[in-house]
Amino acid sequence: MKYSLSVLPNGLRVLSVPMPQLESATVTVWVKTGSRMENSKVNGISHFLEHMIFKGSKKRPSAKEISEAVDAIGGEFNANTNKDWTNFYIKARATHLETAFDVLADMVLNPILAKKEIEREKGVIVEEIRMYEDTPMVKISDVFEQLTFSGSSLGWDIAGNEKTVRSIKRNDFVRYRKIHYHPKNMLITVSGAINPKDILSLAKRYFGGLNGQNSKVLDIEPFKVSQDKPRVKLRTKKIEQAHFILGFLGNGRSYPGKFAEMMLTTILGGGMSSRLFIEVRERRGLAYAVKTWPDRYQEVGYIGNYAGVDVARVDEAISVILEQLYGLASKKFPITKKELLIAKEYLKGHLALALEDTKDVSGFFGEQAIFLKEVLTPEEVFAKVDRVTADEVVGEAKKLFVPQKLNLAIIGPYDDDERFRKLI
Repeated sequence: MKYSLSVLPNGLRVLSVPMPQLESATVTVWVKTGSRMENSKVNGISHFLEHMIFKGSKKRPSAKEISEAVDAIGGEFNANTNKDWTNFYIKARATHLETAFDVLADMVLNPILAKKEIEREKGVIVEEIRMYEDTPMVKISDVFEQLTFSGSSLGWDIAGNEKTVRSIKRNDFVRYRKIHYHPKNMLITVSGAINPKDILSLAKRYFGGLNGQNSKVLDIEPFKVSQDKPRVKLRTKKIEQAHFILGFLGNGRSYPGKFAEMMLTTILGGGMSSRLFIEVRERRGLAYAVKTWPDRYQEVGYIGNYAGVDVARVDEAISVILEQLYGLASKKFPITKKELLIAKEYLKGHLALALEDTKDVSGFFGEQAIFLKEVLTPEEVFAKVDRVTADEVVGEAKKLFVPQKLNLAIIGPYDDDERFRKLI
């Protein structure tokens, strides 16, 4: 899978990925900002702005008119806000690419930000926050990151909280957009049945007028690691199932050993034959959902292990997971050749399946291009995965799975976190 990367005169980068076998294409506008770049008074503004961009623009002054424009080409559109990036996309038949560019450019560059719409949307976002609070399987990630990145904006919830959301004014959006929404801090990715030359022409037409003078990409304050012992964060909630994430502070996006880390998480909890799935679910019946994954930001990350378990057996589940993690690191439970081969094919196969969708292709290339100096193709990723050895996987486990890097977040009907501290 090949890509082309160009830079417009105003500094905006445009990445194109031709997929001639398809009929569709996805146009995505990326902005290198998210909740990590906020201040505490307006926590949630990145996510709030994502909502507001759909509420009316210069050419299409209402949400209805924007939706009708996308419906008229049979497309789908949405947006995502993360800790350090935000994106907006339209996926449609490739014959409607110009309309997709027109609608996205108008939305992202010319939002009206009407005061009455801002006040109305506050209620929507507050209800979204409450929905996540009532969904512990989702909320546990926020609780875990609050613990892991305590003292840093990396630990703040992306949606903010009710108080900060209700306090945000129109001028806050204007200031925020001026700081972050400029060509040097943005990227356009287009994947699907496209011609890169046509994409570059459309990008110049619809985004070339965006002023990039006197703008700069702000430096983020690096996360300072101060943890020197295992930590527990308990969110008491009367529910029928306990949800927890047990994780270890790890490495950022540029970490050279990240492919060995990917293999490590796949072996532990990446599929139905993975170690945690077999030990926690199949052999002991402790959980329905159990998984392991790596999460990375620019200079820091973590390896997380999630399970939703019987409230009476949470101690057992935590102990079993820790035994597996430490057992892999100590070679008490060695990695077999067959296990490593299965994990490699699982990882490559799932990536290949995901990249059949133009939206996922834009995501694969976009997040790399906006943060990393080198953009790898899927084939290059496959080659790096194939080169990972069992010793490299164990080496990463030894560096990661140490008690002073351990964090345990729990949502459940418990009122004493000391019992969990004794487990770890």
